[in-house]
Amino acid sequence: MRFMRVGPVGRERPVLHVDGRHFDLSSVTADIDGEFLAGDGIRRVREAADLPEIDVSGQRVGAPIAGPGVVLCVGQNYAAHAAESGAAPPTDPIIFYKAPNTVVGPYDEVLIPPGSTKTDWEVELAVVIGRQARYLASPADALGHIAGYVLSNDVSERDFQLAVSGGQWSKGKSCETFQPLGPWLVTADELGDPQALRLRSWVNGEPRQDSSTKDMIFDVAYLVWHLSQYTVLDPGDVINTGTPQGVALSGRFPYLAAGDVMEVEIDGLGRQRSTLRDA
Repeated sequence: MRFMRVGPVGRERPVLHVDGRHFDLSSVTADIDGEFLAGDGIRRVREAADLPEIDVSGQRVGAPIAGPGVVLCVGQNYAAHAAESGAAPPTDPIIFYKAPNTVVGPYDEVLIPPGSTKTDWEVELAVVIGRQARYLASPADALGHIAGYVLSNDVSERDFQLAVSGGQWSKGKSCETFQPLGPWLVTADELGDPQALRLRSWVNGEPRQDSSTKDMIFDVAYLVWHLSQYTVLDPGDVINTGTPQGVALSGRFPYLAAGDVMEVEIDGLGRQRSTLRDA
């Protein structure tokens, strides 16, 4: 199943996307959020009858999950990206937080903060938690706590992240609009193997990243298990699982500027298109 949220900022309505058709979910839930997931919302939608079909043409598409309690991120989770960043592959997951109010829709503008000269793109597979996960016994237990997956662009300001961070990356990750998500929340059963997905990104139509989630150092199940040992993961929480090589930090490409267009794509999760402008 594919869930969307459509409408103006703050007034999005929940939508089911099926084979190019769209159905209003307002009779089932007020929103696609942690409460919906915790309340067995996916099953309730499967069992719902006579959902009204709607036309979403020309309407804004919002992030497919509303109000995540936390956006957790994994750094340098692809060996080639670690290398282009000048670091050895980590032996334990590198974890940092991103402010939840950075979340925007897949086609919304992304704002370059004042003083920024190193705003960067990062295509990522994001996990959405469906059942509370705390102190899971093993990675084998983890997949049952995942509601689905979302296409993510973990936009970053590298000077804020590395040069003036004091060693904490969140400063370079939490600028407004720095977390485009969507267009869809795809349920785990529909997406299939999360470790067999192609990830790609482009800037102004020119290829940047092209890799596969099979190249992750720590796979999805391990990450959810690992995080559950240190923090409680609640329904609706989002986990960015890392980006492959091909970002501006590598020195091979220029950083982003106002007027540039970022596009990111993952198999089965759709495509985003974000235009940059100065804040």
